[in-house]
Amino acid sequence: MSGKIVATNKKAYHEYTVDSVIEAGMVLLGSEVKSLRAGRVNLRDGYVKIRNGEAWLLNVHISPYAFATYDAPDPMRERKLLLSAREIKKLVGKVQEKGFALIPIKIYFTGKGLAKLGLGLCKGKTLYDKRQSLKKKESDREMDRLRKTYK
Repeated sequence: MSGKIVATNKKAYHEYTVDSVIEAGMVLLGSEVKSLRAGRVNLRDGYVKIRNGEAWLLNVHISPYAFATYDAPDPMRERKLLLSAREIKKLVGKVQEKGFALIPIKIYFTGKGLAKLGLGLCKGKTLYDKRQSLKKKESDREMDRLRKTYK
């Protein structure tokens, strides 16, 4: 997953433990792609549902492009994800397990200019787990600070 990262979902790493990340294409309109290039996207409350053997991205806000010459699409519309049938079957099996969800982690452009979505297979954290991860993050920061001062 290389290329220019447009948006990341930092809240996802706090709320969930990310088991694996899958790359998926998105069906977008031209003005939506231009808005993505401008970084006008919000992944915070987004999630993925699988309906009728197709994956759909929901609750992701892509702002309307300001210079579009025609009517802009609904910013909160459902967007189809481009995944193979084998990948979707694998995801359905995992999502049906207790506690797993499909959460958008990041949107980025590949070297060829294609917009891709990093889709995380996530399991929800408890309050205790969230506290533990914050403590670990803080202690890692402190260790890095100490290493820099004593080099």
